[in-house]
Amino acid sequence: MRVPLSWLREYVDLPAGETGRDVAAKLVDAGLEVETVEQLGAGLKGPLVVGQVLTIEELEGFRKPIRFCTVDVGRANGTGEPQEIVCGARNFAVGDKVVVVLPGAVLPGDFAIASRKTYGRTSHGMICSGDELGMGDDGGHGIIVLPPEHEVGTDAIELLQLVDEVLDIDITPDRGYCMSMRGVAREAATAYGLPLRDPALLDVPAPNSYGYPVKIDDPSGCDRFTARTVTGLDPDARSPIWLTRRLQKAGMRPISLAVDITNYVMLELGQPLHAYDRSRIDGAIGVRRAEQGEKFTTLDGVKRTLDAEDLVITDNSGPIGLAGVMGGANTEIADSVTDPETGAVTGTTEVVVEAAHFDSVSISRTARRLKLSSEASKRFERGVDPQAAAAAAQRTVDLLVLLAGGTAEAGVTEVTAPGAPRTIAMAADHPDRVAGMEYGRETVVRRLQEIGCDVYGQDELVVTVPSWRPDLAAPNDLAEEVIRLEGYGNLPSTLPQVPSGRGLTARQQLHRRVGRALAGAGYVEALSYPFIGEGVFDQLQLPAHDASRQVVKLVNPISDEEPALRTTLLPGLLGALRRNDSRGSHDLALFETGSVFRAGDRPGVAVRLPVDRRPTDEEIATLNAALPAQPRYAAVVLAGAREQAGWWGKGRPADWADSVQAARALAVEAGAELVVRQGQYGPWHPGRCAELLVTLDGVETVIGHAGELHPRVVKAMGLPARTCAMELDLDRLAAAGGEALRAPRMSSFPVATQDVALIVDASVPASAVEAALRKGAGELLESLRLFDVFTGAQVGEGKKSLAYALRFRAADRTLTAEESTAARDAAVALAGERTGAVLRGA
Repeated sequence: MRVPLSWLREYVDLPAGETGRDVAAKLVDAGLEVETVEQLGAGLKGPLVVGQVLTIEELEGFRKPIRFCTVDVGRANGTGEPQEIVCGARNFAVGDKVVVVLPGAVLPGDFAIASRKTYGRTSHGMICSGDELGMGDDGGHGIIVLPPEHEVGTDAIELLQLVDEVLDIDITPDRGYCMSMRGVAREAATAYGLPLRDPALLDVPAPNSYGYPVKIDDPSGCDRFTARTVTGLDPDARSPIWLTRRLQKAGMRPISLAVDITNYVMLELGQPLHAYDRSRIDGAIGVRRAEQGEKFTTLDGVKRTLDAEDLVITDNSGPIGLAGVMGGANTEIADSVTDPETGAVTGTTEVVVEAAHFDSVSISRTARRLKLSSEASKRFERGVDPQAAAAAAQRTVDLLVLLAGGTAEAGVTEVTAPGAPRTIAMAADHPDRVAGMEYGRETVVRRLQEIGCDVYGQDELVVTVPSWRPDLAAPNDLAEEVIRLEGYGNLPSTLPQVPSGRGLTARQQLHRRVGRALAGAGYVEALSYPFIGEGVFDQLQLPAHDASRQVVKLVNPISDEEPALRTTLLPGLLGALRRNDSRGSHDLALFETGSVFRAGDRPGVAVRLPVDRRPTDEEIATLNAALPAQPRYAAVVLAGAREQAGWWGKGRPADWADSVQAARALAVEAGAELVVRQGQYGPWHPGRCAELLVTLDGVETVIGHAGELHPRVVKAMGLPARTCAMELDLDRLAAAGGEALRAPRMSSFPVATQDVALIVDASVPASAVEAALRKGAGELLESLRLFDVFTGAQVGEGKKSLAYALRFRAADRTLTAEESTAARDAAVALAGERTGAVLRGA
């Protein structure tokens, strides 16, 4: 919300010396987020005056149209003689009043004006456009043509209100009433302790039976609808300068008088309005839900397909407006048209003004589904004062009568659904308990009254909430108002008492070790948002019954394309890899550790915890029971070169073995024994996928997968060729590790090394052979390493040779050759028994 300081002063008598930054500081203390204070007209220096075009000479021989003009600027140039100016614009004629900047002036951007020779003539100044004066978009992008009533020589800086300060305020969803000058003025008045001149306090005629007919078919979607009619409008009437300048400063583009007035009143009071051309309305106005698939063309010229949840404004011909979002093209205010022969001006002369209150949830869903966010929908989504509709309609009627010469018809339509003011019961000391400091009843009552509440009672207060504050629904909301107005800076600071000697938990220590281990292995941590769209599961080729497809959906997602919480870390990591690869970084190794969210069999309902006391153990347990399971996962993705080529060697690309090695590194940090087997799952290549297992409660359990991604997944997600990935359940890995890691005891006795080459069927996994060798070798085996895999005619068709290096060592003695050989033979024997392995060359 852009708030011009000059406009704000109309409603609050701010101290004369207060700057925009002073006001911003006060509003920030009151809880508003003032992002910037824009200085309009900074560096602007006159003379800048109103002039009248006397003559125009078209200059020939140039690549673009050039005009040599003489302009009457009165005595502003010191001589009273016409000012000679060269100009390339063509949207003005002889007799028009324009804005002229004379030599010696400085325009925004430190643009100094001087007499200069151009196009064979000397130009003594410049005829100005709105862009050159920093006025914002007026829709014309041409020379400013002023109404004829302005006197030649008048100071244009003051006339066009070029010097001002504008506060740009970021309005949070719970403070929708501040999306209006009225709301911000109320906050400023409270912050300064000054009275407010409420622009909504108008004399509004009572509704009667001869207003424009309106029928509400859905009172839950529209609980208030006010209609007023104005006739006899001058179709040639233009918006005055003060009106267009306020719209421009507030960030809106002037369009036409009727539309400008409705936008102005919306900015002033926060109530969106719409003006219909009455001659284009067929019968009574209605409000109903759209029919499924119904077609409707909005003001922007787009034909839209409506949903049964959409709320529409109708007449006998069908929809004429998308309620609370945008009007329809079929009842749009017509532009004025001048007949070239008679000079007669035609256009809209009768309008019906709509000021209604719509359900915020309905408007929000419609705007999101149609991707049609408007100034009206932004306000309805955050909550509009339903009591302001009649005042906004009256203000609009008054301005149409004043500025367009119209006549307000006596008929007043106001359809309202039954309702009662909202009341909240609250203990007088409730804000004290929430804030941890004593305010006292008088302060609590005074602050609540300042925001518009009616307060009754002594120790137990009954608070009637003002109609413009739909966000106030519970005692805690009222406590927050008291605290923010008294100043967050006045809250006492109390440091928590931390017991000594505890440090990080074992889980936290593991997470840090995991991060350090992966970083040390060359991986870069990439943090991603925990939101996904369900379409990503199809890209990952997960089966329809896969548990990862059971997602927890958000009621109010940041993006409609990602409405669910992630069940896997891979989409976020692969998205980061794809972005980096598209921007020229092709050798990538990324990792992430974070929570995933598993939906339970029955979704729980979270309880609202108190803030004025510590929640009980039962309340915390109930809340935890309603939450989805949130195990912590670890994942890595790789692409491009794993080792760079150079004088030291050829380098090598990242492959599936690197992702498996990352899992092994995590198992070492967790102190767990990781079993790696050939597997097949979802996004991984069937022949290059490793299944990661640990033993939990005596049962081998799959905790993840690693390997090269399937080519179809790579293509669907736009990834580099041969991308590899690993993901595992870090919590289960930690559970398999048991107690904290202990440093290994190092033997001082020498190692005995034995190499064996075993021939097995090509279908036998190397992990199965390795497991059998470990089991058969017994306690003397210190380490086991596969250092060669060979296939060929020498070992036979359908066979492969696996060569292992076995290291034996005893803790209390030097092993003899017989002992190490016996251990090796035992290992080979068990491998032969379990996998059919035979010694190569035997």
